[in-house]
Amino acid sequence: MLPNDGRVVSNFIVQALNGEDLTIYGDGSQTRSFCYVDDLIEGFIRMMNQDKIIGPVNIGNPGEFTMLELAREVLDLTGSKSKIVYKPLPGDDPKMRRPDISLAKEALGWEPTIPLRKGLEKTIVYFDNLLKAK
Repeated sequence: MLPNDGRVVSNFIVQALNGEDLTIYGDGSQTRSFCYVDDLIEGFIRMMNQDKIIGPVNIGNPGEFTMLELAREVLDLTGSKSKIVYKPLPGDDPKMRRPDISLAKEALGWEPTIPLRKGLEKTIVYFDNLLKAK
């Protein structure tokens, strides 16, 4: 991941590590589901190593978190004194994103194992090292 890739997790982490305000669009109640890369790769490998189904199969994490919960978690884990600022919600921003992984559970015996906090801890270390190397 790149520090400026425009994704919410990297945006929040980089903003917090740089002491910048974290930007939330709307009131922060919209939800997203986050799956740590190690879990995703395990799901991909299981899919490639079987021949029962062709696909598609949702590989993701059905746990939902609001944008406000995510921002607060990032601030807590980074120890940042950054503030949360609110901007207008774009009209095309979905209110909820949550994958149905029932087929992955059934056909692949797969489901994510890394909780959000643990994934964020690892991702914060990654970005902290990346930013320090510049």
